[in-house]
Amino acid sequence: VQLQASGGGLVQAGDSLRLSCVSSGRTFSSYGMAWFHQAPGKEREIVAAINWSGATTNYADSVKGRFTISRDNAKNTVYLQMSSLKPEDTAVYYCAAPGRPYVYVFSRINEYAHWGQGTLVTVSS
Repeated sequence: VQLQASGGGLVQAGDSLRLSCVSSGRTFSSYGMAWFHQAPGKEREIVAAINWSGATTNYADSVKGRFTISRDNAKNTVYLQMSSLKPEDTAVYYCAAPGRPYVYVFSRINEYAHWGQGTLVTVSS
């Protein structure tokens, strides 16, 4: 399984950005997906997760109402639309996928077996 994340960059506070993560190597539509972020000196934390069909999503409290996770199973891609960005959103963002199909694990980081390479989001004030 390979996950390729893209879309990061340098933006100003209040701007929007959309991250993408393309999956290859297995049946994408059978697996939940998630986005995590890791700021310098901090642990990796859940941002948002989506189940295999897209019918269920969950968010960290810090991004609720500002970020939206979605997926296009025809394109093997999961997205993270980020709006009203804040300097504290600055981090490396990783897409992740669990090792088992048809399970929804949300923030249980140990359940995620596959990780993208990360894409850096920097929000200036």
